[in-house]
Amino acid sequence: MNKKVAVLGTGANGSCIAADLTNSGLDVVLIDQWPAHVEAMREKGLHITLRKGEYHADVRAHHLCDLASMNTVFDVVILVTKSYDTRWHAELIKPYLAEDGFLIGVQNGMTAEVIADVVGSSRTLGCVVELSSYCFVPGEIKRNTAPERTWFGLGSFHPSTVGREEEVAEVLRNAGKVDFVDNVLAAKFMKLVVNSMTLGTMAMIGGDLAEEQPEGMSELMMRLGAESLEVGKALGHPVVPLFGLKDEDIQGSNQMLQKFIDKLNHDIGPGRGANTTLQDHIKGRLSEVDVINGMIVAESEKRGWKAPANAAIVEVTRRIHAGELKPDVSNLKLAIELAGQATPSPTGRGPAAL
Repeated sequence: MNKKVAVLGTGANGSCIAADLTNSGLDVVLIDQWPAHVEAMREKGLHITLRKGEYHADVRAHHLCDLASMNTVFDVVILVTKSYDTRWHAELIKPYLAEDGFLIGVQNGMTAEVIADVVGSSRTLGCVVELSSYCFVPGEIKRNTAPERTWFGLGSFHPSTVGREEEVAEVLRNAGKVDFVDNVLAAKFMKLVVNSMTLGTMAMIGGDLAEEQPEGMSELMMRLGAESLEVGKALGHPVVPLFGLKDEDIQGSNQMLQKFIDKLNHDIGPGRGANTTLQDHIKGRLSEVDVINGMIVAESEKRGWKAPANAAIVEVTRRIHAGELKPDVSNLKLAIELAGQATPSPTGRGPAAL
């Protein structure tokens, strides 16, 4: 393979992907906005610690400002930033993307169409990822999801890219399993549904998805999922499988959302450390809750109904970010109180229908 590849945004997940691509012999550069991380990678490379084992990658790392003096044109750029940073990163890298190249958002949230709006629909694909990792020390990554359990769902959402998916798949296969997804925007929304249930909830209590859940947590998570699914239905997104599951694994199941969560637990395993939102709380950084749970609230309000469970997670997260609260199990009671009594959905479906 002679493609020139960039990983733009080399936090925990971006570093894992970049290390795997580098060690597979690809022509890869890493570009990031965290100066200390870039300098650590330049000095000693990336050190990835797995649950079983560890590995090293000598990478080519660059600061964002280095782009101004680069003469490189990239065939594939893998964007692994926070979803709220998508548009400006896409604009930043656009002059360095080949005319027939691809900018792929390996992110949470509904970012594919944002990227297409910047670089054009013919230069992006939709991508869903299952990969858990964290980074608190520059150059040092803890990877929870082993490479063999890492999963990418890849697909076209515009006719101009149909038949070209393999060009990106051959790159991503060096970092995990790749499945082609027929309705990739629906798959991205299903990932958002799962994230709406898990990221903000576990982060607000400072906990781990695999631990025994406090009373009321499972019920709250199912309410979050029910509200999110209603929005997906209104937006025209059908329910589709994720994380390597098949249609037969979820069709007709009255515990579909629990199946997704169980699959995540299996692939990530116990002792994972802080999820991405809890990492944000610990670092005092803005989380993605506003573009996940907040999206569900906004889309519900557009249609004249409420999403009280998702609104409660947004509010508790806001208070944590403002320093009014700290991640603690007591926040669960607050979230349940803020959510109040379940509000019937416009179709009459509620959590029991899951």
